[in-house]
Amino acid sequence: QVQLVESGGGLVQAGDSRRLSCAASGRTISTYDMYWYRQAPGKEREWVATIAATWSGGITRYADSVKGRFTISRDNAKNTVYLQISSLKPDDTATYYCATNTDGGRVWGQGTQVTVSS
Repeated sequence: QVQLVESGGGLVQAGDSRRLSCAASGRTISTYDMYWYRQAPGKEREWVATIAATWSGGITRYADSVKGRFTISRDNAKNTVYLQISSLKPDDTATYYCATNTDGGRVWGQGTQVTVSS
């Protein structure tokens, strides 16, 4: 079974940078599109970033709300996808999830909490 485990969250101060990790097992992530989402309490889960499979070009896309501050990347040797966040804002406070698609549907990690203090 495909499993995704996020890490790297925590309590940070506004203006800090943080790198979130998503370690995958059960598949080679370079051959699949990978996604980052985030969800604040009481709000809908929001798409943040996508990195396409290597065979389709590995292109990246970002939500307008995070473009310029967030960078999605992939380390194929570690089978891990990253989300580098710069200039953290209190509005970035959320649980961050990575995801991928399988024949059985969307698979999510358990999430990692990022709390940004002002």
